[in-house]
Amino acid sequence: MEARPNETMRDAFGKHLAALGAERKDLVVLDADVSSSTKSSHFAAAFPGRFFNVGVAEGNMVDIAGGLATTGYRPVVNAFAIFLALKGTDQIRNVLAYNSLPVVLAGAYGGLSDSFDGASHQSLADIAILRSLPGLRVIVPSDAAEACLALDFALGCDGPVYIRLSRNVNPPLPPRDPSSSVAEIRTLRAGKDITIAATGLCVSMALEAAAALAAKGLSAEVLDVATIKPLDVDSLATSVARTGRLVTAEEHSVIGGLGGACAEALAETGLPFKFARVGVADRYTESGPYADLLAKYGISAAAIAAKALALA
Repeated sequence: MEARPNETMRDAFGKHLAALGAERKDLVVLDADVSSSTKSSHFAAAFPGRFFNVGVAEGNMVDIAGGLATTGYRPVVNAFAIFLALKGTDQIRNVLAYNSLPVVLAGAYGGLSDSFDGASHQSLADIAILRSLPGLRVIVPSDAAEACLALDFALGCDGPVYIRLSRNVNPPLPPRDPSSSVAEIRTLRAGKDITIAATGLCVSMALEAAAALAAKGLSAEVLDVATIKPLDVDSLATSVARTGRLVTAEEHSVIGGLGGACAEALAETGLPFKFARVGVADRYTESGPYADLLAKYGISAAAIAAKALALA
């Protein structure tokens, strides 16, 4: 099932989940009483016998999903990203990851996209928390179509996978080549002077920044990094070896997310390169319109371009 233009990531994901439910009788869906927000309501309406509203009990929900996985079902767990990462951490670590159980964790409202609920609901540490758990894949789709591809990929994995979803519309990107996988970094724009590695909403911003940099004579290569763990280090290193400069961009804390993953991996290669990160500084955020929050906390094409120019 393909996402429609200007469809929100959560809507596309929810509809694709329901479409897969018609094909896979082993697919079961669990939700933490937020199905109208996560859009797992599409699956609930189509397959009520395979949908379980566990209530506001994320840890219990993960445990139940783990149990279902041991009996041959393929559970998809839906909740707000920050509550999966914080309230379900113990169960994700000790039940799912430790036992390599094939459960898909769909974290809705990632980043600042739960804009009006403030720091308690905005998810700026989920990637850092969950990528530290052994055996857990972490995927951050860049648009609605890639969210559907991420679900397809995750359901083919033998162990647990975390997919981070946004509440809002992410600008649609060029479709992924059918021969490539969301596990692989894809190059959306070739360049020779600087590499911009971005994830989620920031991929479209990176393309906008690259166009602005071209007008200033700087050739930027834009990488869409959908899978943060395990990171496609070879593709990243190949680009950075050529450009000698790297800017990472993410709707997440600058600590422990994409920027941290890239820095860790490249440091071990011994490559010499200049490096800068775009993300939320080490602080709590606040409530407000989504676009205003992104601008206030430095998540923008302008911020990416400024970081790139500072490295030139």
